[in-house]
Amino acid sequence: MVAVLPFENLTGDATQDYFSDGLTEEMIAQLGRVEPERLGVIARTSVMHYKHNDEPLEQIGRELGVQYVLEGSFRRDAGKVRIAAKLIQIKDQRDIWSQQYDRDLSGLLTLQGEIATEISDEIQNALGEREQNSSAVAAAPLPAVARPLKSYEAYGDYLKGRYFWNMRTAQGFQQGIMCFQQSIAKDPAYAPAYAGLADSYALMSSYGGGPASELIPKARAAALKALSLDDNLAEAHASLAVITQNYDWDWQTSEKEFRRAIALDPNYATGHHWYAEHLALLGRFDEAEYEMGRARQLDPLSLIMQTDATVFLYFARRYDQSIDQFRAVIEREPNFPRTNILASAYAQDGRYDDALAEIKKWRRADDQIWIPPLEAQIDAQQGRPGDARRALQDLRALTRGRPVKPWAFVEGYAGVGDKDQAFLWLQKSISEHSPGLTSLKVNPTLDPIRSDPRFPPILRQMGLN
Repeated sequence: MVAVLPFENLTGDATQDYFSDGLTEEMIAQLGRVEPERLGVIARTSVMHYKHNDEPLEQIGRELGVQYVLEGSFRRDAGKVRIAAKLIQIKDQRDIWSQQYDRDLSGLLTLQGEIATEISDEIQNALGEREQNSSAVAAAPLPAVARPLKSYEAYGDYLKGRYFWNMRTAQGFQQGIMCFQQSIAKDPAYAPAYAGLADSYALMSSYGGGPASELIPKARAAALKALSLDDNLAEAHASLAVITQNYDWDWQTSEKEFRRAIALDPNYATGHHWYAEHLALLGRFDEAEYEMGRARQLDPLSLIMQTDATVFLYFARRYDQSIDQFRAVIEREPNFPRTNILASAYAQDGRYDDALAEIKKWRRADDQIWIPPLEAQIDAQQGRPGDARRALQDLRALTRGRPVKPWAFVEGYAGVGDKDQAFLWLQKSISEHSPGLTSLKVNPTLDPIRSDPRFPPILRQMGLN
């Protein structure tokens, strides 16, 4: 495992960060295509944590789980650019390779790619990745990830979009969409920006950003546009996989697209992450754990990956482990989305006081629609049917005058054992392609209605039987 630390901008001009950041990204992309079955490269979202920070190399190696780091810097002077890079072995902090490149300051985009390729080649030699034995069969090169780019401004907008997208909030998705659209306006042929747009629209409905019927067609159009520009773009195949999974319920096509994304770029952490979620939703928890382990190895500081790994434990009914892991996420970011599932994990484990305390903490959040169904479930399980009914009345009051989220009613009525109402709202959820439906096979909240003869046909309808 190797981490490309953010290249230092030594020009004294912060506006030149676009070049150092671009060089960092290009190095990650180049190294990610070097025999990925033998060389793992940490994702940009994790390494950027160390920009302008002075953590010791031993700490970085420990936090990222790497054996090597690549450090670099650049200067500009009188029409020239000087780029320095060195590869350091963590265990003894020995420089095992270093080089300096002096180039004319023209064609920066081309220069960035050329330097990254040269450094990548040198690192392959330094790490002994190339087989010197004449009898060895060279591995077929992976398809190059084409990233035609006309301007650094477009690239900068794309990176900002991914930053906001990683927040996993409705507002973050909206800001991300604006950035991706700005990137496309500056460079209409830049496929990654379309993939980012697809990812934002695809996830928005799950985070309260709007109905799937409006957002998914936009997501699909953006993903297909990205693929039309670059069919070898792993991000775009993963985007299409999420869409076919969450809206079309076409699990076979989704799996094929996830596998295609990972084959194109085995170091694409999000591809492994989303494929792990796909496997978990199908109840294939051992496979999901393996894929998520790979995702987190490539992007060890990602909060959403740590959180989703914890959600998988909850789906697998490993409540004690999920509770411990949710607490670990909350220690890093107390209000990170999806950590509210900790309350459900407490409830499923019979720790009702802890669940209610967690609910109380979340009452100040903007979207509280998940609270009454959980309260109703807790009241029903503790023998308070009247309180359970009042909690469901609160749910109706919350949705009055607002777009109804039928999945909340499914969980609420299932939790109190009102099967007829649960199936009524389940049919409404199906007609609206509610985001929660993909968890139908594994969601513990629905356990009270699984034995009903009406349940298997719905699983078959969704391709989950």
